[in-house]
Amino acid sequence: MDIRPILSTLARHKTAAALIVLEVALSCAIICNAVFLITQRLERIDRPTGLANEEIVRISMGNLGENPDADALVKQDVASLRALPGVKAAGSINHVPFDNSSWNSSIQLAPEQERPSASANVYLGDAVVDTLGLKLAEGRDFNADEYVNWTEINKQNAKYVMPAVILSRDLANKLFPGESAIGKNIYAWNTDNVPHRVVGVVERLIRTNDNGGPAEAGYTMILPAKDLTMGTFVLRTTPERRAEVQKAAIATLEQNSSRRLVLREGTFTDIMRDYYRGDRAMAWLLITVIISLLVVTALGIVGLASFWVQQRTKQIGIRRALGATKGQILRYFQTENFLLATIGIVIGMILAYGINQLLMGKYELPRLPLLYLPVGAVLLWLLGQVAVYGPARRAASVPPAVATRTA
Repeated sequence: MDIRPILSTLARHKTAAALIVLEVALSCAIICNAVFLITQRLERIDRPTGLANEEIVRISMGNLGENPDADALVKQDVASLRALPGVKAAGSINHVPFDNSSWNSSIQLAPEQERPSASANVYLGDAVVDTLGLKLAEGRDFNADEYVNWTEINKQNAKYVMPAVILSRDLANKLFPGESAIGKNIYAWNTDNVPHRVVGVVERLIRTNDNGGPAEAGYTMILPAKDLTMGTFVLRTTPERRAEVQKAAIATLEQNSSRRLVLREGTFTDIMRDYYRGDRAMAWLLITVIISLLVVTALGIVGLASFWVQQRTKQIGIRRALGATKGQILRYFQTENFLLATIGIVIGMILAYGINQLLMGKYELPRLPLLYLPVGAVLLWLLGQVAVYGPARRAASVPPAVATRTA
């Protein structure tokens, strides 16, 4: 089809054409960035934790006043929890993923190293690997004689040595690229620059939250501390027995001490759902924005195309009288819309890139991948063709005699 008549017609209707181009451009720019942000949110929600998500129960207890026998009580608590029916593993731990707390430590490969080699999220606890359901990729879990009592660690000016450490695979690859970390030494928490010896590597262990570093990096380590008196207990059971075990565990902990309050309780899947509530809300909000923009853009194209059909009825009738078929009239309007949409999409891609640069500067978002630009373009091309089809079909259906009589 010769597009010169189309361009000539558009040149005579500059304002209307410019409005469609602007509408398509803004829609393209916003939709490309919105789809990218939705993808980012969904990837964040779906990132693997490394834990047995469906099997874990977390209970956090608080004490009324000081407890001079806190060390003995936590020993009793852990033993009681492990004895409950249906419990595969249990222990006291400093935090679980998606908690508010975030314990972090810099890591060096030599005692006098000026800059740390990495910063890692620190898990402390008894039987962390088994309790969280982690998978060992290399090495072993801690031996009984490698655990250090939390009371000794927590003393003022305490001298303690935790001889062993377990790293996540991400951290092990960061510290020792291309080689096994097992048997290597790192310097982190011990006093007097005593190294930790790497005895195991877990396949995956997510950071507790984004504080201290990006959770996507997965730089985490586990240190062997037992009988933690911070009141956070983790139990692992079968998915169908979580509610039963949670209820029994709370009753057991309250029975062990009457000076307790339940601060937080729930399954790990509940914790994950609460943590990602904001991400899901943002994704749905952006989806609503995209749908609204597409509807408004489609209505704008339908309205303008209908208006042009009315304005050019006589012109259409003359073309029909000269032998133009219905298909040719239909393709005329579809080609016209395609040209307008293309101009708008090109401008929209430039705007999309500019908006992304602004978001990168203000919110530390990654660069918009080029893949999202053609995706937005195809979506708007298809939308334009669908939206213009109705008015174009009505124009093509006008009999030549009726169109010719129209003033």
